[in-house]
Amino acid sequence: MAKEKEEKKIEKSNVETQGLASEAEKVEKTEAVEVEEKGKKVRKKKKGGKTVTVGNAFVKATFNNTTISITDLQGNVIASGSAGSMGYSGSKKSTPYVAGLIANSVATKAKGFGVQDVSVFVKGIGSGRESAVRGLQSSGINITAIKDVTPLPHNGCKKPRVRRV
Repeated sequence: MAKEKEEKKIEKSNVETQGLASEAEKVEKTEAVEVEEKGKKVRKKKKGGKTVTVGNAFVKATFNNTTISITDLQGNVIASGSAGSMGYSGSKKSTPYVAGLIANSVATKAKGFGVQDVSVFVKGIGSGRESAVRGLQSSGINITAIKDVTPLPHNGCKKPRVRRV
């Protein structure tokens, strides 16, 4: 069976070389056949690791969860984590203790990419706001600025209509 498959592949490549296929396609197809015939596994080379020294840390503290992500200056996420990814569930996710643990774990991931200085942007009104910033600082990352970017309504929601009885 294996010999028959190899013969069919070789026949297909011979037919394609006689047909209207371009030279580039012929080379690619024959190389692919050779790789399959030899039984080698194709392995991709790993790209060089990113080294980012300055980044932004975004802390989103809601009533139900706390999420932290560290990005480079272009906005590409380097490391992120949340209370749910740490294994906590329910009301434990919104506690300040867990926010500090998340900050430590995300900071250690980011340090692997070379992050040293971070500007922190805090969003939300949850209980893990301050402890997340403290956790980032205690893990050895230098905090250059802290900014509150919690969205505030300008005029609020439309008032309900007057009740008619």
